[in-house]
Amino acid sequence: MGGYEIIGNRDKAIAIVEIEKGENGKKIAEEIMKKHKNVKTVLKKMSERKGVIRTRSYRILSGEKNTEVVHTEYGYRLLLDPRKVYFSARESTERQRLASLVKDGEKIMLMFAGIGPIAIAIAKKHPNVEIVAIEINPAAVKYMKKNIEINKLNGRVKVVFGDVKKEVKKYSKEFDRVIMPLPHKSELFIDEALQCVKPNGWIHLYVIRGEEEIEQVAKEISKKINAKTFNIKKVLPYAPRVNKYCIDLML
Repeated sequence: MGGYEIIGNRDKAIAIVEIEKGENGKKIAEEIMKKHKNVKTVLKKMSERKGVIRTRSYRILSGEKNTEVVHTEYGYRLLLDPRKVYFSARESTERQRLASLVKDGEKIMLMFAGIGPIAIAIAKKHPNVEIVAIEINPAAVKYMKKNIEINKLNGRVKVVFGDVKKEVKKYSKEFDRVIMPLPHKSELFIDEALQCVKPNGWIHLYVIRGEEEIEQVAKEISKKINAKTFNIKKVLPYAPRVNKYCIDLML
């Protein structure tokens, strides 16, 4: 078995599993549900993430057909259906790291906002920030709005349904911080980030890169945008000697 991730809470959770060739998926699902009594459904990954809405195909190996769940972390709740939206429970620590970097009073542009976990993590920690969250997946936008309401953050996060390239044109040098959590394509949106970030602001750009090349990649991006300084943070392993990183860039 290639490992599994659990999304949810003590009452109801979903396990997402990678099944290797030749393995008995039904048996693995039963073992997971026996070990984790709160797991009501086990989903098998059937494809990589694809399309602009970044979702993958799943097959139910065992359990309930209703895969909507409330995930809890760090004192807030996130409603989602993993079959309709992108979400990674394993990135909760990174969300808290970002929230710790933010200062009260900042204005933040969050691109590719998904169901809103980064926005909610920041807004829960800082009562005086202004966040604009852009997302193109209509299902994710629906869940983000619900999550803002569930966590009593109404009026704290402005949800924008649309394409980042189009929506960012409405802003000019307004934001103290731009967050770009789309690791395979964030570099294609650097011009949009520069369009809306203030002088001396920060850009948090996520990439998938090999361990040997990440330092050079960060230097090249830093030079390209004339950043004053940069920091590299490993977020998660992606493949052997390949990881998801966040490059923090100060302009």
